[in-house]
Amino acid sequence: MSNTHRVARATTAVLSAFTVVALLGGCSWFSKGPKGDYAVAAEQRPLEVPPDLNLPDTSGAMALPPVGGTPRPQAAPAAAPAASPSGFTVAGSRDQVFAQVGTALEGIEGLTIASRAELLGTYDVGYQGVDFLVRVVAVEGGAYVSAVDPRGLPSTSEQPLKVIAALQAELAKR
Repeated sequence: MSNTHRVARATTAVLSAFTVVALLGGCSWFSKGPKGDYAVAAEQRPLEVPPDLNLPDTSGAMALPPVGGTPRPQAAPAAAPAASPSGFTVAGSRDQVFAQVGTALEGIEGLTIASRAELLGTYDVGYQGVDFLVRVVAVEGGAYVSAVDPRGLPSTSEQPLKVIAALQAELAKR
């Protein structure tokens, strides 16, 4: 055998061995160590939740109404609040009283109506530098008209009490 032939064989053997080592070293079958989420620190792994805690309870999601079609009970109007200087009760439906209160508010000199919310039954008003709400709520025997502060509590300052007294006097005429 010639030297060239031996060198070619040796080169081929070395390259083959190098290729095998490179392939096996890069192959995931032969690598050591943790895999996936276990390769990171415990604090960085995703939280494992038991399967029964992952899904919401849907057992009553498709409940059918009872046979016979019994109607739902209608919500009864609230009882009229106790007499107070910041509110009074008027006979009539809430919508009728709301409209009457709006007309009466427009007639009070120095009072400005910032907004009306018929669905909520409220007027946002300003009188002599004080802002407050005039609220109309359905109660037993009619509608309750009251002045409330921005927190929804009965307003007891002088200006709202004057407006409520003027509204009560005006609505008593009707």
